[in-house]
Amino acid sequence: MTYYSADYLYPITAAPIANGIVGLDDEGTIREIIDPALPGSTAPASVQKIEGILVPGFVNAHCHLELSHLVGKSQTGKTLLPFLVDVVTLREMPQEAIDAAIEEQDKLMWAGGIQAVGDICNKLDTAPTKRKSPIRYYSFVEMFDFLQPERAEGAFEMYLPVFEGQAGEESGNRKSAVPHAPYTVSTPLYEKINALNERPGTVSIHNQETPAEEELFRHGTGPFHAFFQGFGASLSHFSPTGKGSIFHAMEHMDPRHRTLFVHNTLTDEEAIRGAMEWGRNGVYWVTCPNANLYIENRLPRYDTFLKMEAKVAVGTDSLTSNWQLSILEELRTISKYQSYVPFATLLRWATINGAEALQFDDSLGSLEVGKQPGLLQLHGLEGNSPETFHIGARTQVQRIV
Repeated sequence: MTYYSADYLYPITAAPIANGIVGLDDEGTIREIIDPALPGSTAPASVQKIEGILVPGFVNAHCHLELSHLVGKSQTGKTLLPFLVDVVTLREMPQEAIDAAIEEQDKLMWAGGIQAVGDICNKLDTAPTKRKSPIRYYSFVEMFDFLQPERAEGAFEMYLPVFEGQAGEESGNRKSAVPHAPYTVSTPLYEKINALNERPGTVSIHNQETPAEEELFRHGTGPFHAFFQGFGASLSHFSPTGKGSIFHAMEHMDPRHRTLFVHNTLTDEEAIRGAMEWGRNGVYWVTCPNANLYIENRLPRYDTFLKMEAKVAVGTDSLTSNWQLSILEELRTISKYQSYVPFATLLRWATINGAEALQFDDSLGSLEVGKQPGLLQLHGLEGNSPETFHIGARTQVQRIV
């Protein structure tokens, strides 16, 4: 058994422990948590003292690992629709370069403290890396047909081999088929996706990411018409709903699944309330702040999510829309631009909420006896107590286990 201690131990599901001690066996399973302030507590003879605080491994709840080779290819500030054109038109590259970028970023995420990833897949490129990685992956095989019902069968048949070949439970991972976004999935394709996911699991969908998306669903107008024409598709059959796009998605998705709504830059109280009433197995709101700034130069209203007591998790999106795949950098961005979000809340978003969202919380997301959540050192924090801690420019993360 190896014991570690720090100024504060953050179990996440319990209050921080000053000078707390955590004991792990050779496999990384937590066997003991000691609060030295409690009567009768006895410190082990040998304890490795760590500067700063100790927290469980991070969960990256939304990533596109297969796009890692596109770093720097799309300019910042383009807004979503030109960005999507870049993703479609620029992603082809020699397979060796794609594979090398995937393996490199998988290793960098692990070194940066990421224990699990909710990963969007359109191809099988990431499957070999996932099967051998120490990171646990929930692969979301994303399908879309540009809202063209006549294309649903062909789109489904194209993505079905990706679903079947993606790393699953045989390698400690999981997978689901998912719709890309409300504006790219027809009713027949939703039905095929729902039928493929036979048993309740976790699914995801990009949600309320750009004003154009809301304009389309509320009024039937806006730049999506030209965007669809560029891909040989028409919206002549589309009827606006008069509501936010999330309500259209909920009409077609299966509420038995745990559902991740991703990005949410325009999500308001009405949408949060509606989704929380709809989702039978839990609704989680995944924020990717650096990607939101990269693409649309805007952030979600986190105060709204706090007010509604919504369960928020954190993702990185892809290297097409980010400068790195780092949960610490996402937390740093929130701390910088919306500093009212409490430090303890940010840690919860980055750990247990993501683990619950991906249904890996039986072993990840918190420092509890019996779990194997990884162990990270956070140092260089601003402040000197749980009441004053803040993630600043000098805050760093180091993997301990």
